[in-house]
Amino acid sequence: MDASWSDPRHVLDVVERLLSAPRPQLLHRFSAELGKLIPHHAAAMQTGDCPRSPLKVVGDQAIAEAVTSAELQRLVDRSEPGKALVVDDALGGVERRLVLLSSMPPVGKGAVLALVPTDGELPTADLELAAQLWHILSTDAGQRATDPGPDVLASNLAAATARAQVITDLGQTHAATLATLLAVLRSGRLSDTVARRTAVDLAADALVALKGVVDRDQALSEERANAAFAVLKTQLADLARHTEVDVDLVDPVGEASLPQDIAHTARTLTRGLVLAALDRPSTTRLRASWRLDGPVLRVTVRDDSPEVADAIPARGLTERLTTLGGHWEVDAVPGWGTTVTAVLPLGVAEPPELRPLDRLNPREVEVLTGISQGLRNRQIAEQLQLSEHTVKFHVRNILGKLDVSSRGEAAALARDLRLEPVTHRSA
Repeated sequence: MDASWSDPRHVLDVVERLLSAPRPQLLHRFSAELGKLIPHHAAAMQTGDCPRSPLKVVGDQAIAEAVTSAELQRLVDRSEPGKALVVDDALGGVERRLVLLSSMPPVGKGAVLALVPTDGELPTADLELAAQLWHILSTDAGQRATDPGPDVLASNLAAATARAQVITDLGQTHAATLATLLAVLRSGRLSDTVARRTAVDLAADALVALKGVVDRDQALSEERANAAFAVLKTQLADLARHTEVDVDLVDPVGEASLPQDIAHTARTLTRGLVLAALDRPSTTRLRASWRLDGPVLRVTVRDDSPEVADAIPARGLTERLTTLGGHWEVDAVPGWGTTVTAVLPLGVAEPPELRPLDRLNPREVEVLTGISQGLRNRQIAEQLQLSEHTVKFHVRNILGKLDVSSRGEAAALARDLRLEPVTHRSA
């Protein structure tokens, strides 16, 4: 081992450089730092925390271009979390000596790294230090993946959706081809029984292998809704235990899966809404739930605080939501409490062209009706039993959805749509 690696300050400097690297550069940065400890030609990583690109390779181009996800999956099965193993196996289509580093941190789905070391000794102390560094980096990567910024969400979801479509098309094509092969070979027209039986077995194995590829891809890019919510409950467990507010976290119903980025964002939004509700004075109870509603996930947090002036979600949460094509639904009734719902589309798709009125949710239609009658925000708030802040929030959304710049334009459009008058709601 290089003497510098025995200096704790040097190791801490390496860790600092690794943790400060942007997420797309993590593998490149780690490979460069680790090359000073374990020289290697190439490094290939497979992670469960990146739906956009779970397989990444850096180093020798001849190796990098030949590495396949099937090879990495086989190496995942051979690895042991927390350990560095030296094995002989295929990578890039060639049998090689490899170093496997595997980590399964408390947060995230973990990652496996395969190194192609240069010729030379691999001291046990160097391997152990490499395994510890990989665990630190994997833990940080898992934490980042659970709360991605708006700048990566849209591209992640679009890439994951397109990738899933390609995998589905590929799977269906090969499945049809192999099913046809089985039908032909089972037809009895071939006299060589042994050859036919062998071909049938090979084709059946190929179908099983193909299904395994699709299943692995889905496992890397999706999370079960109930499992994703269980992670959220764990994250909020200490808060719920020590606050004086009665916190009710309601599990989603069913076994549906969510795209990873949707699951991450749903957890971020729920945590943010729960914390905001706890900050409102006089909150004694709150309820957080997820509900799969056709093509969308509805994340709802309801509290009983009678003071609703601060019910509009924080700007940072809005950026995460709108990046994925989602929107808020807010009901804040003075003296009764607040219900905030984040509506998250489950996929990236071009929506059908809507009539102007179809773009508004029912509450926004009610507010627009008030605008068309010449009512001010305070009057609309009184009629609908909302706070004036909430009405302002809805007015802003209405102007954006109708693509108009003023209340007057919105009122003119509302009159053309012949909206029903706003009716007073009883408490």
